[in-house]
Amino acid sequence: MENQNVYRKPVTWKNILKFAVPTIAMTVFMSFYTMVDGLFVSNLIGTDALSAINLTAPIIQVVTAISTMLATGGSAVIMKKMGEQRSEEAKEDFTFLILVNVIVGIAMCALGYVMMDQIFAGMNLSAEVEGYCAEYLSRYLIFVVPILLMNNFTLYMIASGKATLSLVCSVAGGVLNMVLDYVFIVGFQMEIGGAAIATGLGYSVTAVAGVFVFSGKKSLLHFKKPVFRLKVLWNAATNGCSEMATALVTGIITMMFNWTMLRYVGEDGVAAVTIIMYVLMFASSLYTGYSYGVAPLLSFYHGEKNQEKLKKLVALSLEVILGISAVTAAASFLLTKPLVSVFARPDNPVYDLAVSGNRICTIALLFIGFNIFASGMFTALSNGIVSAILAFSRSFVFMLITMLVLPLFFGVNGIWLATPAAELMALVLSAVMFFRYKKRYGY
Repeated sequence: MENQNVYRKPVTWKNILKFAVPTIAMTVFMSFYTMVDGLFVSNLIGTDALSAINLTAPIIQVVTAISTMLATGGSAVIMKKMGEQRSEEAKEDFTFLILVNVIVGIAMCALGYVMMDQIFAGMNLSAEVEGYCAEYLSRYLIFVVPILLMNNFTLYMIASGKATLSLVCSVAGGVLNMVLDYVFIVGFQMEIGGAAIATGLGYSVTAVAGVFVFSGKKSLLHFKKPVFRLKVLWNAATNGCSEMATALVTGIITMMFNWTMLRYVGEDGVAAVTIIMYVLMFASSLYTGYSYGVAPLLSFYHGEKNQEKLKKLVALSLEVILGISAVTAAASFLLTKPLVSVFARPDNPVYDLAVSGNRICTIALLFIGFNIFASGMFTALSNGIVSAILAFSRSFVFMLITMLVLPLFFGVNGIWLATPAAELMALVLSAVMFFRYKKRYGY
């Protein structure tokens, strides 16, 4: 099949980047979705509303966790079958997993509205900030199903050799989000609720496009009468559990950051954390994009037992990650003030907090890329257990340790140091796992 020719090409810099660059561009642009909300909200409504977006983030991460688990785990399972020449079975599984996403999305939406009143209780928030939180989340929940479909269709477009189309959808959705942010917030005076609706409609672009793309039989993957295979769902869930764990514990760690900042600084500290997370999220999207881009290749070569291509792909990938790490760390440090000033003016107390915090957190960019790639690589190789260990340790265990210990000795600076310290600890674990399984997989 023509779309499958990309998997038959030699592993070279040119072919890898041709396959991965659209995905990198797509994930970078997708990271703008939340950043654009923050930009419009902080400048047009205020930093209290910006704090509210961060306070709702742990709930939103639950949606992201489920969709990421099914998308990354499902993609690994399906592309492995494609490599084993079981294409018809792979298409049945693909359709089945998409239906699972729809059912899960409906259930999550309903549950969110039922628990709305209990979510923000006990945080000791001001009435204004709590009102912003409820308004943003109530609008966001409307789009849970499109968001789940967007995350899945994004990866399946990449796996089908349609990374450029995925990029186009992401760009279109991002532009729509920006336009609607202004229209809803300024034109219709919908404030933070308008920002949530704009984001949801932006996500929906890929979801709608995916329905049309995968309905046509010309695609490498396309809808077919689904077959319920519990083992497929189980394999997708276990393979993608590391990515789900990452998203879930990211929400938990975000809550810890928020609570610690509320204790040491107050709501201004939460706003500063939000700004720094935007910077880290933007840089991390480069690594995530590359990992997503090469994951189908890793799964395919693993399925056809082509260790020569697998080894070369991993070696070149480590070189790419090293280059991106050096550039992003240098850029983040040198451009700290301009980046922060986009969200907060220099006369705002949030500004100084965010500037000092970002300069410390920038150290983490030297390690994050390798940790993201290591976890994604093991997922692609259908080793969800190792991937989960890496992701859970990095995002929760190490972060929990550093978040509890470092602020006791360094105060607010200890909060900022927690991320680089945790990522360094994770890098050591990633290296141990990488060399331990090198002979088994032949990379």
